[in-house]
Amino acid sequence: YPIYCLTTVTYPLDLTKTRLQIQGELSKQTKQKVPYRGMLQTALGVAREEGVLKLWQGLTPAVQRHVVYSGCRMGAYEWIRDNVLGREPDGSFPVWKALDVLADFFCQLILSNFYKLQVRGTWHAFTKILAEGGIRGLWKGWVPNVQRAALVNMGDLATYDSAKRFILGHSSLSDGPIVHSLSSACSGIVAASLGTPADVVKTRIMNQPTDSMGRGTLYRSSVDCLVKTVRKEGVMALYKGFIPIWSRMAPWSLTFWLSYEQVRRLSGTTSF
Repeated sequence: YPIYCLTTVTYPLDLTKTRLQIQGELSKQTKQKVPYRGMLQTALGVAREEGVLKLWQGLTPAVQRHVVYSGCRMGAYEWIRDNVLGREPDGSFPVWKALDVLADFFCQLILSNFYKLQVRGTWHAFTKILAEGGIRGLWKGWVPNVQRAALVNMGDLATYDSAKRFILGHSSLSDGPIVHSLSSACSGIVAASLGTPADVVKTRIMNQPTDSMGRGTLYRSSVDCLVKTVRKEGVMALYKGFIPIWSRMAPWSLTFWLSYEQVRRLSGTTSF
């Protein structure tokens, strides 16, 4: 339920950042002026020209993805942290171990087919993708998807984990809501900073047209997309959509971590 509410409330920010990320690319192709500049102007433009409900287009697969992905990544990260990499003799967990991307790799690989644009709904997305690209089409863009997930979760999980241990070890605060809030604030800004460039690349690769063989016509790979974006639009193009990404990630991270820690406490499980 918290995931459903969070996704519903913050989803317009996700759609807004996607529009921001691809509009520079579209303007280069069509030679037209960029229609929107900035988060608010983009959101208002979409609502005015396409209707308010357009801001929630694609909400259903987004909720489905988050329900599966959140449980998958949390369980996998903690299991790898405690059973594969292991803690230090004093019980601490070094940052280099916290930068665990194995959990993100497998979870994101499984869920890459939920990131599809220009469709009416989940079922329409699956049927359209299967018809146009076959089974392989469901995993179109899985490489940049995994890259983005690794960076975002490295910023989110690793930062929360490390920040929490640092605060508990260097202050008189107890393991409670205040520490959880401070740690989630750190994780939100780091995750947004690390993940935005990869998110831009992921969005552009997955949104590009394909030829009869299912190959992208604009970019050959993540590196090719990165290079062309910087060359044509400048380095700051990699941070298009940063404000809506952070605006969405900050309350999401705060609510998720506070809820998650309380659920663990109520269920008798040790703190994360």
